[in-house]
Amino acid sequence: MERTGSGGQGEDGHAAGGGAGDETGDEAGNGAGNEGEGAVRNGERSQEPSERTPGRAPELGPGTGSAGAPERAGEPVRAGGSVRGGGPDAAMGSGPGSGPAAGFGAFGRRPEGGGASARGAGPLASFAYTAADEEKQRGVRRMKLTATGLLLFVAVVYVLATWAKSSGVGGWPGYVAAAAEAGMVGALADWFAVTALFRRPLGLPIPHTAIIPTKKDQLGQSLGSFVGENFLSGEVIRDRIHALGVGRRLGVWLAEPAHADRVTAELAAALRGALTVLRDSDVQAVVGEAITRRANAMEVGPGLGTMLEKVVTDGGHRKVVDLVCARAHDWLVEHGDSVMNAVQGGAPGWTPRFVDKRVGERVYKELLRFVTEMRDMPEHPARGSIDTFLTDFAADLQNDADTRARVERLKSEILGRGEVQDVIASVWSSVRTMILSAAEDERSELRLRARASLMSLGARLAGDERLQGKLDGWLEDAAVYVVTTYRAEIVSLISDTVASWDADQTSKKIEAHIGRDLQFIRINGTVVGALAGLAIYTVSHALGG
Repeated sequence: MERTGSGGQGEDGHAAGGGAGDETGDEAGNGAGNEGEGAVRNGERSQEPSERTPGRAPELGPGTGSAGAPERAGEPVRAGGSVRGGGPDAAMGSGPGSGPAAGFGAFGRRPEGGGASARGAGPLASFAYTAADEEKQRGVRRMKLTATGLLLFVAVVYVLATWAKSSGVGGWPGYVAAAAEAGMVGALADWFAVTALFRRPLGLPIPHTAIIPTKKDQLGQSLGSFVGENFLSGEVIRDRIHALGVGRRLGVWLAEPAHADRVTAELAAALRGALTVLRDSDVQAVVGEAITRRANAMEVGPGLGTMLEKVVTDGGHRKVVDLVCARAHDWLVEHGDSVMNAVQGGAPGWTPRFVDKRVGERVYKELLRFVTEMRDMPEHPARGSIDTFLTDFAADLQNDADTRARVERLKSEILGRGEVQDVIASVWSSVRTMILSAAEDERSELRLRARASLMSLGARLAGDERLQGKLDGWLEDAAVYVVTTYRAEIVSLISDTVASWDADQTSKKIEAHIGRDLQFIRINGTVVGALAGLAIYTVSHALGG
């Protein structure tokens, strides 16, 4: 997009018209105004939608907002739907209608010289020229006027002193003229040096000028390399973390009940958030698959055999036998007729009915007597037979391959049943409900134990130097690993970010921040130049007689 101004324009958009070159155009306001604002005020920058690429923010001239409009203090400027000056869309230009180029925020340009986006990566966010920067820029303008005023003052002094000397006034005019002349030289030299940092003086293509706009990418790379070499070295990181004494500080902080409560509450909130985000169906599938895979991978026969052997040895099964005998006795008492009828129903058809009845009664009485004796006699032979069977079965589970294979087949059949899978899946629902309830209740056992553990850890860290050293060592190792592993990415983040910034806009923002101090260089150059000129003239005059 062509940038025009009513007073003419240099390479960087500065108008020289009516003033003494670039600097006086900024200070006197007779040209296009400071840094291309004249073109904006005159409304000569084209903003027709047909002149823009669809989805791209318009190009900017220095000193303008992201849509080509002048910035006003305290007013956000919109660019392609984005708000610059403070909204969440300001940095990335993510408002409606913003395209790939709008992602450079207020700058509205793709990076020149190759940034992250030029290599195919996503556009990097750039800083915006804000109302605070505009206020600082006004301070820079005031200092420019002061420095330029001093230059004009020494120029007037030089003219008057030269006129007085040519008029025949002896003595002081020579000294004053020499001081004023050297002051002008110093002022002009320092004006050139300061201006050359941000733009080409008078718009002339002088080599090694406009340092920041033209060398921005190299400066970013140098800055990244400097940070990587001097701040991201393992020794620097390790020494810094060691000097912080994180372990001791953390221990003292955690030992305070209020701090432990705060950490517990934050952990509970994080736990609730994590459980809320997780989908039950996904977690149930993972839990079910994990349990099933673990159960299938592990042979249960030997473990069951060892457990059964220990139970039999300790006599733990006897209470089960007692319970079974008692329940069997009670059942026989209550269902005697059913037992006798079952025996009679199984008799041959040719036997007399009274014989079947007597046989049924006899079988019932013997069965009841047997169960009663087993219930009342701990040393009953049948109980011993049960002990022997269980002992042999436990040994087979551990040592007999056929028994172990049969148990594995049974295990697979049980795990494959849908009812069992439903039970496994429901485990997560129960655990999730239990954890959520405990995390929400400040007096729950979970939170109370977590709080007590944190305070105990804090007390140990505060007083145990060995534990402090271990924690500090872990932190140092972790930090050094991150820094050494990702140093190149961190350095490239700096260089790529700088490369993504618009050159003119970057120069303008930097000047707004440091330009006021740079104007003191011009003032000092004028004063020091005048003093040096006076000293040289005095010495020369004294030596020359």
